[in-house]
Amino acid sequence: MNRAKTVHICGTGSGVGKSVVVSALCRIFLQDGYKVCPFKAQNMALNSFVTKEGGEIGRAQAFQAEACRIEPHVDMNPILMKPTADKHAQVIVHGKPIANMSAIRYIRHKKRLSREVFSSFDRLCKKYELVVMEGAGSPAEINLKAHDIVNLKMAHYAGAPVILIGDIDKGGVFASLVGTLELLDREEKEQIKGFIINKFRGDIKLLKPGIDFLEKRTGIKVLGVIPYFHPSGRSGIKISEEDSVPLDNHKSTDRPARRKLNVDVIYLPHISNFTDFDALDREPDVNLRYIKSPEALNRPDIIIIPGTKNTVNDLRYIKESGFAKKISSVMRKDALPVLMGICGGFQMLGKRIRDPHRTESSQKETNGLGLLEMETVFSKVKVLSQVKAEEVSSGLDVSGYEIHHGRSWNNGKHSPAFNIIKRRGRAVRDTDGIIAMNGRLFGTYIHGIFDANAFRRNFLNRIRLRKGWGPLLDKASFDPDHELDKLASFVRKNIDMKYLYNIIKDGG
Repeated sequence: MNRAKTVHICGTGSGVGKSVVVSALCRIFLQDGYKVCPFKAQNMALNSFVTKEGGEIGRAQAFQAEACRIEPHVDMNPILMKPTADKHAQVIVHGKPIANMSAIRYIRHKKRLSREVFSSFDRLCKKYELVVMEGAGSPAEINLKAHDIVNLKMAHYAGAPVILIGDIDKGGVFASLVGTLELLDREEKEQIKGFIINKFRGDIKLLKPGIDFLEKRTGIKVLGVIPYFHPSGRSGIKISEEDSVPLDNHKSTDRPARRKLNVDVIYLPHISNFTDFDALDREPDVNLRYIKSPEALNRPDIIIIPGTKNTVNDLRYIKESGFAKKISSVMRKDALPVLMGICGGFQMLGKRIRDPHRTESSQKETNGLGLLEMETVFSKVKVLSQVKAEEVSSGLDVSGYEIHHGRSWNNGKHSPAFNIIKRRGRAVRDTDGIIAMNGRLFGTYIHGIFDANAFRRNFLNRIRLRKGWGPLLDKASFDPDHELDKLASFVRKNIDMKYLYNIIKDGG
């Protein structure tokens, strides 16, 4: 069996668009007839996804698998690191957490973990014709190069040509590209086979002198310049961000929008899985904001406490910052707003959180917000499952995934929010979450419930009716697969695909 062809997408830094470009290339290669898959050796992210077999990987790699129209698998992201504090992260290998580690401890484990990375990559190469690889941060991080397992050393192992992406929207793109090369040794420089300039705004003619200089200075071709696009702009490509909450795309004003449902998501220090709200944000009657101060919580219709990688510490933040007091005031003074907690946010709504094994923090127990008659206990074993469920009140279907150490017990005073009918593809009879205060208090462990069109529209319409507004019809206008086709077309038009194919053919 022939080994798969490969290409490795690196960047001059984080947030330059590597994940989006990989997603686009995955769909382009699929359209061109290749059996293709994504691969990222190591991902540092709080946005994660649970695979069908119950493994946890980066959400970006799940999206890239969707671009390939294949099922996400743990081999596509063999190492996932989820920060739990400034100097520690939960390390997840082949989909399962192995330990919370400091940076120093993790470095000591890297040599052993590199074998796990290579074995995942080798398995993918046997199953697919083309593997589109993604780096992390910059390949020129001097303090990290010695124990690199995700950038140029991974590309060298794979025999993959490297394409280096720079973000012109940040400014200084030519210095970033040239500077990255200057920090590489001769063998590393030889791995770089092309440049892509990303997020360009303006007339491409004005960029030509810079491109000419870059190619003459480095001897490396610029494969293309990808224009900046925005979901509400002319291109109208609606895809998720990479690994950080897209605050720049949301209004920072404290003034709520008129004739829209104001959905305020509390911006927690360890916020995770913010992609839970992408579908909400696309609704025509929703004004979604990430709120960083209690003062900005101004006349919300829906308050959401999102998932978090450190429930106890973020609960302390909510209390000490004044959010808890403001949320209580809003819910008490106004009979309309809905308060919702997802996963860690759900756990915070209860009376008590116990962490006897110190799974997430150094505190063994702490008081919750006390809004639900519920207690949560953290276990060493992490729940990782894809689920299908029905909302109890409406009977509408939702699908999503569970990622949590905590188990929550309802003392019987509250009704469950969902009946789970399938877990990991097997029929079950279980309940999830809580609904209370005549639907004004809502909690669930299921990530991704708002991706279900009928449920999302019904949920919003219930709030519209409470406000005296008429319901909107469920148009189900968002099609992720169509958006990926749009992304692929957009990128294909702006890079030299023929040259890229020649690079891939020649190898690293």
